[in-house]
Amino acid sequence: MRPTRALHELGQSLWLDNVTRELLNNGTLQSYIDDLSVTGLTSNPTIFDHAIKNSATYDGDIARKAPSAKSREDLFFELALADLTRAAELFQPVFARTDGVDGWVSLEVSPILAHDTSGTLAAARDLHRRAGKPNLFIKIPGTLEGLPAIEAAIFAGVPVNVTLLFSREQYIAAAEAYLRGVERRIKAGLNPAVASVASLFISRWDVAVSGKVPGELTNRLGIAIAQRTYKAYRELLASARVQCVANAGARAQRLLWASTGTKDPNASDTLYVNALAAPFTINTMPESTLKAFEDHGKAGDILAPDGGDCEAVLASFAKAGVDIDALAVRLQNEGAESFVKSWNDLMACIDSKSTLLRKAS
Repeated sequence: MRPTRALHELGQSLWLDNVTRELLNNGTLQSYIDDLSVTGLTSNPTIFDHAIKNSATYDGDIARKAPSAKSREDLFFELALADLTRAAELFQPVFARTDGVDGWVSLEVSPILAHDTSGTLAAARDLHRRAGKPNLFIKIPGTLEGLPAIEAAIFAGVPVNVTLLFSREQYIAAAEAYLRGVERRIKAGLNPAVASVASLFISRWDVAVSGKVPGELTNRLGIAIAQRTYKAYRELLASARVQCVANAGARAQRLLWASTGTKDPNASDTLYVNALAAPFTINTMPESTLKAFEDHGKAGDILAPDGGDCEAVLASFAKAGVDIDALAVRLQNEGAESFVKSWNDLMACIDSKSTLLRKAS
């Protein structure tokens, strides 16, 4: 059995953390669905910046749509929605077969809105309406300002992928925002089955402490944080609160492992995929990681519901001087700033291409 199929059979969804027009046009994404058990995908400003900057396949749309676009941002979302609605159609059979549990694609609101609650909510509702696809998540950051927008979006019936989560505490806050939105729908007599995933970023933890901790702790922090968060996830799924809303027809918000490409060239290129096998979770991986896992990966033991040895490992990091709570806040802030930089790069790329194509016409 293929490694990707074996992981899928363990109950974990494999999603691709990438989308380009070439993947859609040349059949590669369809082959990943057919051959590698890929059942969804995620995107972000960095992915689209690279896709548009390094390809001429978007030039025709840019040239045609730029003159009538209200703004660079509006033009970008036209391009992104064109790709993601096509991808959503490819995943529609998965979405139908799983009754909406799987088969999702994700589009992020402008990262400039990460600390703007009302702006985030307005953008989420607008993008969901424009997409017109039932299996498209709107990504909203799990920042303090993002939490009320997540609750309000769920109440409004907008499926949400909560992004930029780095710790158990940030995950719990996001999960509770989701639950509040669902509970409000139940109270209002609305269908509570609005889907959501909560995306925990893994590899950036190990990048942050690289060279600053004893060698035996190298590349162990991200996995320990994932184990701790998985314990909280399992406890929440078993809680009376979640069971109560499930009894009213609500969906459980699934936990998603993000940033699972290995950054350390001396470590296994399938490190985080091997270590994070767990049923009723998602691993969204870069294309290179997906191919590496298919070639030589092997899922390890399923994560222990009690978190395994994570607290002992995290205690070792604390002893080495790592303040986990402070680092989680820093990583979330840096993640938001990084996405803003990618967004600005993306807007500049669209500007540049629009200008060049206009001069060439």
